[in-house]
Amino acid sequence: MKLALVSDAWRPQINGVVRTLETTVGKLRQRGWTVETITPDLFRNIPCPSYPEIRLAIGAGREVGRRLVAFHADAVHIATEGPLGWAARRWCLDHGMPFTTSFHTRFPDYVALRTGLPPSWFWPVVRRFHAPATRIMAATRTLSEELAGQGLKQTHRWSRGVDLELFSPSAPMLAAMAGLPRPIQLYVGRVAVEKNIEAFLDAPVNGSKIVVGDGPARAHLAQRYPMAHFPGALHGAELASAYASADVFVFPSRTDTFGLVMIEALAAGTPVAAFPVHGPLDIVGDAKAMIGAMDEDLGAAIRKALAARPAACAAEGRRYSWDACTDQFVAGLSLPHTPEFRRAA
Repeated sequence: MKLALVSDAWRPQINGVVRTLETTVGKLRQRGWTVETITPDLFRNIPCPSYPEIRLAIGAGREVGRRLVAFHADAVHIATEGPLGWAARRWCLDHGMPFTTSFHTRFPDYVALRTGLPPSWFWPVVRRFHAPATRIMAATRTLSEELAGQGLKQTHRWSRGVDLELFSPSAPMLAAMAGLPRPIQLYVGRVAVEKNIEAFLDAPVNGSKIVVGDGPARAHLAQRYPMAHFPGALHGAELASAYASADVFVFPSRTDTFGLVMIEALAAGTPVAAFPVHGPLDIVGDAKAMIGAMDEDLGAAIRKALAARPAACAAEGRRYSWDACTDQFVAGLSLPHTPEFRRAA
């Protein structure tokens, strides 16, 4: 099978969306699929204002179409609502090619945070983009319900996975975290306004606070919170050690659609503290599971999560398999044997 995957999110970005797409592409190729990735690095691009690591392709519409024509894909998946996503959407509609999309980012909420305008102003753009898709892949049940409430009812569950060989409670202590006052409270992710990191750093909980990651807010936060630790972005074994060395993983975002970092932390045996919002509700919502805690008072959530059971956290993390995630993705595609593909043909 041949898949054309179109995404405006790609290297050098480091985030859950890029890691999900790259891992899925890798799994598909292991299964014998031919995957053509249409990404900003293939085109003339410019840095996104305030997000320089995000590259925006410019003037790429005709070339996107040329690549899709030349590739003769069995399926087209459009992962993002950026310039490449819109160009691929236009080509598919013009040529009667069924396509699927995925909802990785709460675009209306992100733009609202940066403009001060209400999210409702931006939902019409999202609805227009996704409405023609045969299926919209969403990571959680609550996200699917939210999309249905916006009139986008053709959702398909596409969860996330964890590299269980890398993320585990047996990872060694990270040298930079050894000897820090306990409890060690860890954040991992992009350091930007929409991640609500101030809520974590302001939470009145003793111990040590670690912010792993990079982004436009890092310098400001490091200056404002001199007692916190900002080691920058960590990868591979170092990141796995950071998760395993922490006493609690804190997820302060209110706008993420899933939060891949939460299940990585759980796989490392580290409980999660979060607000009771989309993403955390789906992952740590069962209080009886003893894998974390949610509260509108984030400090209270952190203190409750410290009583969770590391063994239960690790067991929950092991439920998330990239192979099962890839199976879900394939099941959601519009392929030649699916009814909507035959109707379009």
